[in-house]
Amino acid sequence: MQDKERKLGIWERYLTLWVALCIVAGTLLGRMFPIISELLARLEVAHISIPIAICLFAMIYPIMVQISFGEVKKAVRSPRPILLTLIMNWAIKPFTMALFAWIFLRVVFSAFLDPAEVYQYRAGLILLGVAPCTAMVLMWSYLARGNMAHTLVMTAINSLSMVILYAPLATFLLGISGISVPWKTIALAVIIYICSPLVAGWITRRQAIKSKGKEWFEQKLIPPLSKMAIIALLITLVVLFAYQGEKIIKLPALIGMITAAIFVNILLIFGLSYVLAKAFRLGYEDAAPTAIIAGSNHFEVAIAVATTLFGVTSGAALATVIGVLTEVPIMLFLVKLCKMTRGFFSSSTPQAPL
Repeated sequence: MQDKERKLGIWERYLTLWVALCIVAGTLLGRMFPIISELLARLEVAHISIPIAICLFAMIYPIMVQISFGEVKKAVRSPRPILLTLIMNWAIKPFTMALFAWIFLRVVFSAFLDPAEVYQYRAGLILLGVAPCTAMVLMWSYLARGNMAHTLVMTAINSLSMVILYAPLATFLLGISGISVPWKTIALAVIIYICSPLVAGWITRRQAIKSKGKEWFEQKLIPPLSKMAIIALLITLVVLFAYQGEKIIKLPALIGMITAAIFVNILLIFGLSYVLAKAFRLGYEDAAPTAIIAGSNHFEVAIAVATTLFGVTSGAALATVIGVLTEVPIMLFLVKLCKMTRGFFSSSTPQAPL
């Protein structure tokens, strides 16, 4: 999809403002009405929040409608973006996250934290860093004007690679045996965030073009669907921050300490991926989602493992939750950075077939 196909409406043009307002609204709701957090906590299946899952489906489905499956086939045959994303997700990011968790929590902020707490928070950050994102990156890539076909292919590959690599890497970095893959969480996440919106999007696209034509599809159907995706993102933010609003108010210093490690790691991984994408001779449309995918994390899997290993009220579980809240504004910042530096890349680079 090219820029000319994505005209900025009021929701996308002032997205930063809407995001800030939704974060504040969600935090205040969670603080003023703690029962909201309790209710949301009960509406979970395999550590996946049902309200958030509904919001994410509403956010991802309009994006899936806009993906041409001819472009997906091209993305599958393009090895360089896939290779770079796999290297960053599994060979670099987990180790840099473990390093920055140690630097910030054991060195920089050690005077403010109990050693037992440090261990818990570090464990949560490591579990977060080992899990590559498979859901919200679709929105971040869409906002950055990235190649959505490539993003879709990589979310699918991330889901498969997690089944094989998550437990061994987490075991190695944490030094804890018996870490199991949260099969139900991964399976549900794939069904809700990828398969369901993908199938619904494909059916909608196929039927709309067949019955109304491509011009009607692009001019009449896509604009309201794009608006729907942005509104769903904003509602998701309200729900996310309402879910943890009380903790945000009560533990601002701790959230800041943990966020510092997450922010530096995401920034490093994003920047390194972006530079390597240039070295790999990728066009902007592939470089942007490659860097964004490398920087983001799969919070449901991290939360599921943290609560299983350390308990629902543990510092590890808290660190993974903080990762969810802080990653959203950080990723929006990186989306803006991508668009500002678009001139660093060519518009598109043909890929060699596998």
